[in-house]
Amino acid sequence: MALLIETGISGWMTDAEIAKAVREVAPQEDVRTPETLGDPSEITMMAVSTLKAERVAQMPNLQLVQKLGAGVETIVRNPALPAHVRVTRLKPDDPAREIAEWFLAYILRAHRNMPLHEEEQSKAAWSPVAPKYTPGTVVGVLGLGHIGGRTARMLRDIGFQVKGWSRSAKEIEGVECHHGADALPALLGQCDHVCAILPSTPETVGLFDARLLSAMKPGSQLLNAGRGDLIDEAALIEALDAGTPGHAVLDVLSEEPLPADNPLWRHPRVTLTPHVSGWHLGDAMKDVAENFRRLSAGEPLLHEVDRQRGY
Repeated sequence: MALLIETGISGWMTDAEIAKAVREVAPQEDVRTPETLGDPSEITMMAVSTLKAERVAQMPNLQLVQKLGAGVETIVRNPALPAHVRVTRLKPDDPAREIAEWFLAYILRAHRNMPLHEEEQSKAAWSPVAPKYTPGTVVGVLGLGHIGGRTARMLRDIGFQVKGWSRSAKEIEGVECHHGADALPALLGQCDHVCAILPSTPETVGLFDARLLSAMKPGSQLLNAGRGDLIDEAALIEALDAGTPGHAVLDVLSEEPLPADNPLWRHPRVTLTPHVSGWHLGDAMKDVAENFRRLSAGEPLLHEVDRQRGY
């Protein structure tokens, strides 16, 4: 039994770096990279960010795909993955904290009028403008799982009014929690900022269409660090032009890298970051190694995904 590390993406940690980190916590395990693959029939587990169909076809004894992160939609929907292969994800605190910080940074940027002050500085204009009042500012957090819950608590502790929304009922102290599709439009209409950290499922793909965008509070800010397919981007551009919402901050897009001719690059009410809201995995390699051990021992896995539900 062997574990193959193959991120499938560039611009992040390399396969060798991740394999080294796994070996440091589990030196006894057989950990390989594409450069040291050897006999593919010996691979029983893969750790990936993006799953390559051609690689799956090479591995007749593959039993588990470990996602090096949270979003698993491209894995569970991959037609090349046999039905018996299990899928797990990671739930480390470091990237959850970083994503919460990303939301906070762009909320505070608007909250403290930073774009205005930067523009006024370029004109040598002294223009005092009152910042927004924190206790009077409502922030919605859509998705109250590991990352969304971390985000809601961070915003709550700073003093914002936080309203959470999830598919099923959740409870977070100090956060007004709502659930179910019927509750979402009314909630959006109350929020000055909306933080989206939802998974990609058949129910959430294109969730923010023209109808739902029109339910947002005029001038509000929509921030998405969940999955890129959550938002109908053509509908978003039309909604931004109408001022509902007033601004969008997007770390995830329907196509990545975003093509240079995409109008989102140049829209004055859009801020883009290149999928960097959560970067460091912290001690998550311990869970990768632990899942390999558990798979080999026939024990229950950490953070296993329901492939039918998609999360």
